[in-house]
Amino acid sequence: MGQPDYSAARQYALERLERELDPRLSYHTLAHTRDDVLPAAERLAALEGIAGAALLLLRTAALYHDIGFTVGRVEHEQAGVQIMAQVLPSFGYTVAQIDRIGALIMATRIPQTPHAQLEHILADADLDLLGRDDFLERNAELRRELQAFGVGFTNAEWYADQLAFLTRHHYWTPAARQLRNPPKAHNIALLQTLAAAP
Repeated sequence: MGQPDYSAARQYALERLERELDPRLSYHTLAHTRDDVLPAAERLAALEGIAGAALLLLRTAALYHDIGFTVGRVEHEQAGVQIMAQVLPSFGYTVAQIDRIGALIMATRIPQTPHAQLEHILADADLDLLGRDDFLERNAELRRELQAFGVGFTNAEWYADQLAFLTRHHYWTPAARQLRNPPKAHNIALLQTLAAAP
């Protein structure tokens, strides 16, 4: 059995995201997958000592974790697993690899419940933003996206909701905790200030 054609699987996922995502999605964009989640997964994998076949599965799952948004927002993880399972055999992925990638994608579902190391890494990569300096800017894009689909918040509601989310959230991998917990604490403090504003 040859190696899966990761390059072709990557091209398929990115082209489909670029072509088919609803333009009202201002947070769950092509850039979220290509420029945020995939590099974060690769960075955490390197820090956690993941390489070879395991890294291939992780990178593929990162590329396909939000492809279900091309179908719709509700249950997008499950839709993404179905899309991935349909297309990856044509790129040489085995049934066992596809099953593993499906579990990785489902580990990004909120509330996150990852069970194994690769699932921990992808779950952390998907919420890498919570511990980044551009958190408030990207968080505003998430709010715009929700409003575009009819989910509105007052400022007080939004900041209280996001504060609760960040306070409850924890990173699963030691690498993400070391890298992202200090800036996440700063972002929590920023949200506390915004939530307390009149």
